[in-house]
Amino acid sequence: MERRQFLKNTALVSGAFMVPAFLKPLEAIAKSDITGHKNLVIIQLSGGNDGLNTVIPYGNDIYYQKRKTIAINKPDVITLNDMQGLNPNLSALKEIYDQGWMSIVNSVGYPNPDRSHFRSMDIWQTGSDSNQFLSTGWIGRYLDSNCQTCKNPYTAIEVDDTLSLAMKGTKMKGIAVQDPNKLFQTTREPFFKDLVHDHGDANLNEDNLGYLYKTMIETYSSADYIQKTSKTYNVTAQYPNTALGNQLKNVSKFINSGLDTRVYYVSLSGFDTHVGQQNQQGRQLKIYGDAVAAFIKDLKATGKLDDTLVMTFSEFGRRVEQNASNGTDHGTANNVFMFGGKLKKQGIFNDAPDLTTLDNGDLKYQVDFRDIYATLLDKWLDVNNSQVLSKNFAGLDLVNV
Repeated sequence: MERRQFLKNTALVSGAFMVPAFLKPLEAIAKSDITGHKNLVIIQLSGGNDGLNTVIPYGNDIYYQKRKTIAINKPDVITLNDMQGLNPNLSALKEIYDQGWMSIVNSVGYPNPDRSHFRSMDIWQTGSDSNQFLSTGWIGRYLDSNCQTCKNPYTAIEVDDTLSLAMKGTKMKGIAVQDPNKLFQTTREPFFKDLVHDHGDANLNEDNLGYLYKTMIETYSSADYIQKTSKTYNVTAQYPNTALGNQLKNVSKFINSGLDTRVYYVSLSGFDTHVGQQNQQGRQLKIYGDAVAAFIKDLKATGKLDDTLVMTFSEFGRRVEQNASNGTDHGTANNVFMFGGKLKKQGIFNDAPDLTTLDNGDLKYQVDFRDIYATLLDKWLDVNNSQVLSKNFAGLDLVNV
């Protein structure tokens, strides 16, 4: 049986069991002072968040002409400069912005954009061209790369019960861990434990049962390390009782406990706002803003903000003009949010979106999203971006290192 078909018919295909071989038990890791250990946190907003109603170009009359019923009224906008301001549901982020811990990159996209949720998300998660189809993610390929950091024990964790394409490489993968205690208890079930012990000394190959046993052994070891390490720290900061709030609270626990991790991945869905956008998007933005503000302030209080960089993206923005259902349809370029204590240009990074020169009613991108990835790879994760992306990208002057 081919391994792909074997895995398809196996219960352990869950992302929770896609564990990198380099993640070792706690006792095998000689830990050092974790200050300076750089953490990257990716927040995915699924569904295509409307960037124009997130960072509002309230100083441009075209915005109000194109969005007669769904535009954010000027008195409600949280002003950032004389052209742009935040959606009022993001009020929790104003303090973060004012402290210099937030940067907004406008008009981010890629050439020949695709308006399909699935395809555009694949493009963002793999870092591919729009006509290029890759089976590995950009973070997964970072794990595969031959950088100095990659030779040391570390991993990439998705705080969920499934693993995104972004986290899957050719040789290595991240691990999906929603609850470290639950993962630990699952691997200690008699059936799982007996299989691991029975095959722990076997010479396992990469085919069929050998691959499965190898994955189970690595999962068993990883669960032990994550559970033992993370339980050494209790988060005392207050987080909103939402799914995203709990995800970021777990990330805080992992970071502050000294987990030997470089990349964390979380997501929030519900941004496909074709109908009745204002209320739906407003609810999701409040969930997002409140959770991120709690997370950033928590990291600042624990001294980890300078060591952490947070990036928020969505697979595409929405069309400039509203539709007949008081919503917006799939568009192209969008804004990207960056948070951290080492931002080089705080506030608004570049000009507001151009609403006069459109591409068939859509924004034209000004920043290739892979230039943002290149910056994260080169300056934060210490690997040449050409090892991970399809070609070398110049990057942006976003962070201090």
